Amino acid sequence: MEAVKVLDAKGMACPMPVVKTKKAIEEIESGEILEVHATDKGAKSDLTAWTNSGGHELVDQTEENDVLKFWIKKS
Repeated sequence: MEAVKVLDAKGMACPMPVVKTKKAIEEIESGEILEVHATDKGAKSDLTAWTNSGGHELVDQTEENDVLKFWIKKS
C-alpha cells in the first residue's frame, strides 16, 4: 500500500492520534493515502469512527509488535 504521508502517533493517548490524523489528512490530496501508526488501543475504534464520519475510507489496518497501523484514503 503506497502512502503519500506517514503519521507517527505512537505513544500518544486519545484523542491525540485522531487530532493529529485530522491535521495530517488536510495536508494530502483527495484520493491519496495517509498511513497512521499508533500504540493507543483506543485508536482502533476512534480512527475507524473518525474515518467514517469524515467520509474517508479505511483501506486497511494491521497490528505489528503492539503498533496499530491504519491506511486512510482521503475522500
